[in-house]
Formats: sequence, structure tokens, C-alpha cells
Amino acid sequence: MVADRIEREVYIQAPVDRVWRVLTTPEHIRVWYAFEGCEIDPRPGGTLRFRWDEQGEFHGRVEKAVPDALFRFRLASEPDRALGAEPGDSTLVEFALSTEGPGTRLRLTESGIQELAVPDAVKAKHAEYAAATWSTALEELAALAAASHN
Repeated sequence: MVADRIEREVYIQAPVDRVWRVLTTPEHIRVWYAFEGCEIDPRPGGTLRFRWDEQGEFHGRVEKAVPDALFRFRLASEPDRALGAEPGDSTLVEFALSTEGPGTRLRLTESGIQELAVPDAVKAKHAEYAAATWSTALEELAALAAASHN
């Protein structure tokens, strides 16, 4: 059975407002996640695009953005495909931030993998790849936020 959700959590030694900036601004996202470029309108209904040389460009749409607290978006399941209104064409990615002592607790959830309109083998590959990618990305995000002062 393919997992329907991926959950990751990391404690970041940086204040929540700095983590929010690193999480939601293109110049930072290019460092910790979308290495070949990123375009983002972080307001609800705004669009986003993440680019990688090997994987292509993934489109998304922001569902909710509460500064210093929550960033949620739908992300197309396949590269170079516009995000439609069809169920099964995207997963839901959510970053929840909370202040914890002098730093920030960041919780990531990617859900909706079971609802993707693709064969189970493709769902399994997506879940495996996303789990590894998010783990690495959150490590990079944490390091960048802890070292960043802008």
C-alpha cells in the first residue's frame, strides 16, 4: 500500500519571521529546494513554479498563507503540466511554523498521494522520491535560515 501522506518535522535555530522568509521567497527557495528557479506569488490563489534541470517545471497554486504560521499549496503531480481543477492532478503541501524557545518548529505534510490519477507504481515512486526530497530540503532550509540574517 502506498502512503497517502509524507510528514517531516525540523527544529530550526532561527526566529519564525526569518524561517518564513526563507520558506516563501524565491531567492531562498532556489537554494534549499528549486535549484533551477522559482516564481511565487505567496498570496492565496497565487501561482508558483519550481524548476529543476532533471525533473522539469512543476506548477502550483497557493491555498493559504498566514505569515509566520502556515503556508499551504497544491503542487501538480507531473512536470510541465498546468495545475487544473481536476481532483487527482496534485498533492497538498503544507508547512506549519510555530515558535519554540528561541527557534522555530517547522512541520511539513504532503498529502493526497493516494488520490493521484496515476497507476499505483507511479504513486509509490512519487511517495518515495518526495519523502527523500523533503528530508533533504528541510535540512537545507534549516541551515539556511539559521545562517541567514536578511
